[in-house]
Amino acid sequence: MNEPVARVLPLLSVPHLDRLFDYRVPHELYDTAQPGVRVRVRFSGRLVDAILIERRRSTDYAGQLKPIERVVSPIPVVPEYLWRMVGHLAERSAGTRSDIIRSVIPPRHARAEADGLFGGGKPWADLVGSLVPVEECQRTSMADATAAWSAFRFGPELVRAAVEGRHPRASVLTPPGLDPAELVAALAAATAWGEGGVLVLAPTNRAVHAVVAALRRWLSAAQITQMTAAESPATRYRRYLAIVQGQARVVVGTRSAMLLPVAKLRLVVVLGEGDDNLVDPRAPYLHAREVAMHRAEAQEAGLVFTGVHRSAELQQWVEQGRLHTVGPTAEELRRRMPLIRAVGDSEVAQAAEATTAGSGRIPHVAFTAIRSALQAGSPALIQVPRRGYAPALACSACRAPARCRACNGPLELRGQEDSPAVPTCRWCGRPDPAFRCGDCGYRGVRMTVLGHDRTAEELGRAFPGIPVVRSSADRIVDSVRRRPEIVVATPGAEPRVAEGLYGAAVLLDPWLPLGRQDLRAGESALRQWMEAAALVSPRADGGCVVLAGEPHHAAVQQLIRWDPLGAARRELANRREAQFPPAVTVAAVDGTAQSVQELLQCWEAPPEAQVLGPVPLPAGVRLPAGLTPTHADQARRAIIRVPHAHAHALGTSLRTAQNVRQIQHAAAPLRVVMDPVRIG
Repeated sequence: MNEPVARVLPLLSVPHLDRLFDYRVPHELYDTAQPGVRVRVRFSGRLVDAILIERRRSTDYAGQLKPIERVVSPIPVVPEYLWRMVGHLAERSAGTRSDIIRSVIPPRHARAEADGLFGGGKPWADLVGSLVPVEECQRTSMADATAAWSAFRFGPELVRAAVEGRHPRASVLTPPGLDPAELVAALAAATAWGEGGVLVLAPTNRAVHAVVAALRRWLSAAQITQMTAAESPATRYRRYLAIVQGQARVVVGTRSAMLLPVAKLRLVVVLGEGDDNLVDPRAPYLHAREVAMHRAEAQEAGLVFTGVHRSAELQQWVEQGRLHTVGPTAEELRRRMPLIRAVGDSEVAQAAEATTAGSGRIPHVAFTAIRSALQAGSPALIQVPRRGYAPALACSACRAPARCRACNGPLELRGQEDSPAVPTCRWCGRPDPAFRCGDCGYRGVRMTVLGHDRTAEELGRAFPGIPVVRSSADRIVDSVRRRPEIVVATPGAEPRVAEGLYGAAVLLDPWLPLGRQDLRAGESALRQWMEAAALVSPRADGGCVVLAGEPHHAAVQQLIRWDPLGAARRELANRREAQFPPAVTVAAVDGTAQSVQELLQCWEAPPEAQVLGPVPLPAGVRLPAGLTPTHADQARRAIIRVPHAHAHALGTSLRTAQNVRQIQHAAAPLRVVMDPVRIG
């Protein structure tokens, strides 16, 4: 091979160095230094990791090229189509290619590489580990998938299209009581036995484990590649090698798996696409939903989104013809629906009055639903929007929010069984046993928001002798048995009932998610309610869902009518009227007043760009790196929006502006996020 020049990408998180550099290939590395391998090069006086992108006969560099120091591994880890995808996403998201590559490829592990592929390198079909012929596995998986999807309009047609490689694109709305993991697993197994690669993305490790467990009905453990942050570095790297070398055909993972180079990709499935966990919290803040759509279109693969709810982004794709709607038949939906009702104004007022008195806040209708479920031998689910005991406090006299005297952070009460609770700062953790209101000087506090611990305490007193299970983000319970017990959970942490459903569900404090200062507040609240209601038994079996809130609110009515389609259409129409995503493309520039101004001065505006702000960073949005909570008042946000036709130009111009700012050695904190989940 007479190509002595290697073009490499140094893996450096520096915007202005996000380009290819030429190096000389020593004669002893001619055979191993192939495109896609990881190499070590000397850059600016130090050894750094890099990816070899291509080999050339000549170079445009006038000086003497430095040699590649060594090839880290002869196994190519960046296929050509992954490199093209990384380049497109970097330009679209105003990020760097090295950041994206590092998020995809696990660090090299020599022992895992020496162990080689699984099963001694056997093909995927031979890893089944049984004496059942492949043809019978194909027939069984296809029949089971067709049966599982027969309750959906065009469901069997979707299965056939995915298995035959006709790349279907669908938004699937699942009815209550149906386990989405079983549905997705059946489709994935049938597609895999049809000799196609499958990538399943789920928002949490719990959802990944549920899909993997369901896949074991049709596939062996060796045929399922699970990729989450819970695996060890050696396991992740060995599984990545199996993926990149084509042995792994079914990959199930969280958001970190969204760019894994699955060979012969035929189907991408995304569960719960509206969940914020599908957004990478690291630059360039990619969303698995957007990456999945790009992959499906670029690699001509099928794409299926599943969930009880639909976001405005998916609704726009449906209206553009990029996705088709697949939902349950009317008979199937009626058969599975629980009774859903909301309490009236009088009961909401009574609950609020009871809360002030400290004796409870659950309306009588909810108590009746819980009691009926327990008497029927089923568990009851109570969804509380906040975890903890009392995560928000206020002055008892003037109702001003209780703040920490050290850092001005919010005070909360943390449930303590052995000692009285003391107001404690959520930011710095300092207790304030001698609280004094900064506005009126009064020393008393009241609980304005109650968490799941306080709710569990109230229910334990109201239903003596009934077990109370608590589940929240910091202590998730995966499943509960079908027996009389009360489950108090925060959104997303609701346990499933083993071999059954809840007899009732009560959705408390709906004003809290609805009142959040966020563009997606109503959409997120409805999704959380629908996901909880989907765990309840049908109305014919006594299943009941009670929302303790105003029944005339639009989101509450959409829940009662079980109208995810209407909710998505209404949300998209509101966004179009306000000119916010997904109707337009938006970039959020976060930092200090100085850093935001520096970027805007370096920025070359694309056509029809509109700059809003800078304004103080919205509450609840994570601070940019370099700003501490004590300096949160310095954080600013500027919103830049353009029509979709100029989205790529916006990402490219912001990427260039960051390069210029880096060259000028600007040090003030700055973060650029394209189409952020939280806008304000």
